[in-house]
Amino acid sequence: MDIVRGWAEDHLTGHTPALGRDGPVCPYVGPAIRRDLMWIGQVQGARPKPAFVRRVLADALELFPELPPTEGGAAVLRTLITVLPDLTDYTLIDELHAELKTGFVEHGAMLGQFYPGCDQPGLWNKDFHPLDSPIPMLVVRTMMTTDFPFLLARPEWMTAYVKKFAPSLPAHVRHAVVSRLIAPPGVDIPAYELRPESEPATAAPGRANGKPVPAGPRRAD
Repeated sequence: MDIVRGWAEDHLTGHTPALGRDGPVCPYVGPAIRRDLMWIGQVQGARPKPAFVRRVLADALELFPELPPTEGGAAVLRTLITVLPDLTDYTLIDELHAELKTGFVEHGAMLGQFYPGCDQPGLWNKDFHPLDSPIPMLVVRTMMTTDFPFLLARPEWMTAYVKKFAPSLPAHVRHAVVSRLIAPPGVDIPAYELRPESEPATAAPGRANGKPVPAGPRRAD
């Protein structure tokens, strides 16, 4: 818990020029810490059985919506973290993330993979690696409208996203969503390009890619 909280306070709530935009690495972490809305559980062992970790994450998916507060604006700040502090083969993290992400997305949540050396690129600077963390973990959080770029890769992810957010989507996001929904198979769709909310919407050429507790977690306070 000390490692995760220290990393969150020192890194995620801070700013680095490599991020490629203004503000903290994650703007939601600071408010979540102040409200004691980060929950942590752990899976011990250097080589935990994948089937056991799957059961832990299934428990996390069931437990996450019940964590307080379940209503109000602060509900979106809840984070449920499963740390695997002894794990040395991080392929398990990537494999479980790829296998289970769809189930979380369909329930309006995001599943994130973090571990030392994770080379997934940032949205604003491909040379920045926001998922590089001091210990391996899988993080469950609420899906946000800003998660659109992470959900473009698969139709079922986009379906879950549109189902949850369609009434409040910014115009340029709606445009990108519709472009993908009506495009015939094999047609090259222009990439979604990150832009400020006030900027008018036009799709840009290219392609954008989007590529983590046992029962009874404890608050990270």
